[in-house]
Amino acid sequence: MSDARATIVDVARRAGVSKSTVSLVLGGSSLVAQSTRERVSAAMTELGYIYHRGAATLRGAKSGVLGMIINDLTNPFYVELAIGIEQACQGGAFVPFLANSAEDPIRQQEVIKSMREHGAAGLVLAPAIGTALSDVKPLLAGLPVVQVMRRLPGLKASLVAPENREGARKATAHLVEHGHKRIAFIGGTTSLFVREERLSGYRLALEEAGIPLDESLVIETMNNTSGGGAAVPQLLNLHEPATAALCFNDVVAIGLIRALTQAGVAVGRDFAVIGFDDIEEAKHTLPALTSIAVNPRSLGSRAAQLLMRQIATGNFEPEAVLCPTSLIIRASCGTSNSAEGRIQS
Repeated sequence: MSDARATIVDVARRAGVSKSTVSLVLGGSSLVAQSTRERVSAAMTELGYIYHRGAATLRGAKSGVLGMIINDLTNPFYVELAIGIEQACQGGAFVPFLANSAEDPIRQQEVIKSMREHGAAGLVLAPAIGTALSDVKPLLAGLPVVQVMRRLPGLKASLVAPENREGARKATAHLVEHGHKRIAFIGGTTSLFVREERLSGYRLALEEAGIPLDESLVIETMNNTSGGGAAVPQLLNLHEPATAALCFNDVVAIGLIRALTQAGVAVGRDFAVIGFDDIEEAKHTLPALTSIAVNPRSLGSRAAQLLMRQIATGNFEPEAVLCPTSLIIRASCGTSNSAEGRIQS
């Protein structure tokens, strides 16, 4: 189907009934035969039609609801991101409606439908892992959408994200400058475009230093602390040991540090670790975690501001906003003195 949103007229035409019959089905009327009701429901599904509850009373009014669908609110980074979105809406015309997809594409589809049913004027979306374009494109037709952190290839929507490639390049180069040649990249799944961007920066830094890429050092795991811990057996059993690791994000790095410590490896002395995101917990780990700072609140705020501007102007043409990163040097990479250091991008 086209990007134009399906209407009640389209549903009536597809089902071979009148517009008033479709209205009766939507209203749950008992006057409609079950076979007709099923035919109308099938047409709605085929066309991706979404009913606006309360549209009869709100017709012509602009909704004050701003939907935000976050992929993982168990990750402190995304909690901060959501706070940034909410702060951008304070005192304005929009009230944020928050939902957690929990990295479940089916749950994500249900939430998008619900938000559209309740008349959301636009969505800030951090796509769940495994999201298929064909599943969400019909649900988002005609609605302004700003993707945040993650990009769903093929979706015509704006994006607000950190400079992932440059951040990872900078972190890897820092490890190289301090004598490391066997540097692992740990965490993330291959389906994530963000991982590919960060992995690209890692590879670029090695190439710039003349260090051959060893694919055995690239370890795929889940994006959580369990994933970081799960990488340790593979890391310790390498034929030629690694001496450092850049992790996909901070929670992976925290899991890695815990597991290495339990295995008797002194992080910051025997092994260097750098994370990505610089969540609040990073400075409280033992040792404190060196990380690429992303400023999630700022990202969330910029995503919401971009979406509200698009809604106000009616111009939904995709824009890409890439935010700079900083390398925050702490004890886990083994190059920190007592004071915390910062290298800007």
